[in-house]
Amino acid sequence: MLLSPAAERNQDGLLSVLWEQLEKQSHRELFALELGSGTGQHVVHFAQDLPFVTWQPSDIKEEFRDSIRSYIVATKVKTVLQPVHLDAGEPWEKWAGLPKSSCDVILSINMLHYCSFTTIEGVFKGSGLILRKDGFLMTYGPYAVNGIISPSSNEELDQSLRQKNPEWGLPDVDILRQLAFSNGMRLERMIEMPESNKCLIFRKI
Repeated sequence: MLLSPAAERNQDGLLSVLWEQLEKQSHRELFALELGSGTGQHVVHFAQDLPFVTWQPSDIKEEFRDSIRSYIVATKVKTVLQPVHLDAGEPWEKWAGLPKSSCDVILSINMLHYCSFTTIEGVFKGSGLILRKDGFLMTYGPYAVNGIISPSSNEELDQSLRQKNPEWGLPDVDILRQLAFSNGMRLERMIEMPESNKCLIFRKI
């Protein structure tokens, strides 16, 4: 079981945003896909408080899928499926065999700033096809807004990411909004979160 201090810090804040979005649908059985689930801390935490949602975790790395499996066993959650390999940069047909309009929620937590633009495009293309009408894609992390990165800690993060990989870096909210629109979604909310992060809610039209 891998442990991410960042996931430990932000999981309750993210859960409260999810609950606010899903509360009115808590009488229904919902299906959620998490892209880049990482250690698995988030998905089991959310599952314990949102039992009406069946969760499909995914990650590109085997070590993270092993960690997710360990969290599922340790927490005894019944609504988290076994993790699958999923590369969001690939065409949606390869997204673990999920059919069109099969998801109510897609999550991408602290992932987009570690992605190439091609992969970010893949996230929005795939989400636009796999989400049901009125479902939503929720992304979380640090962002640029109208080309401006603030505060200085986020500027430093952006620079260090680009040094590690020129294709990485903080994505701009306006570019994501345009990508969403071209894939049948609209940016419904931008929620300020601790540590200069934001939650973005993109609703399938």
